[in-house]
Amino acid sequence: MVDLSEYAPILLFLAVALSLSALFVFLPMGVSRLTGTHSPDPEKLSEYECGFPAFEDSRSQFDVRFYLVAILFIIFDLEAAFLFPWAVSLGQIGWIGWSSMMIFLIILTVGFIYEWKMGALDWE
Repeated sequence: MVDLSEYAPILLFLAVALSLSALFVFLPMGVSRLTGTHSPDPEKLSEYECGFPAFEDSRSQFDVRFYLVAILFIIFDLEAAFLFPWAVSLGQIGWIGWSSMMIFLIILTVGFIYEWKMGALDWE
């Protein structure tokens, strides 16, 4: 038979965490509803961007180049994130680690040159 009393501290912790999180979420909403004035009007309910009304519909399509530039930024940012630990541990990983990183950098460079030649980075 399994002794479930060993799980009591975990269940107590979960119960306290859930009750405190619910308290921190719902208590401020209740207090503001009871103590504040609730008078919505069209001006309060209108959407705004940076303090002024929106120019157009918020569901307008973006040019695909925005997404392409964002993906390229993430790729080359991850490259930098891989380079730092590689540089720190280069003494321990030796020539195999050095050559594998050079292959990785060559593949990234070839991809970058391809994107540049195809005009993916040209902005009109």
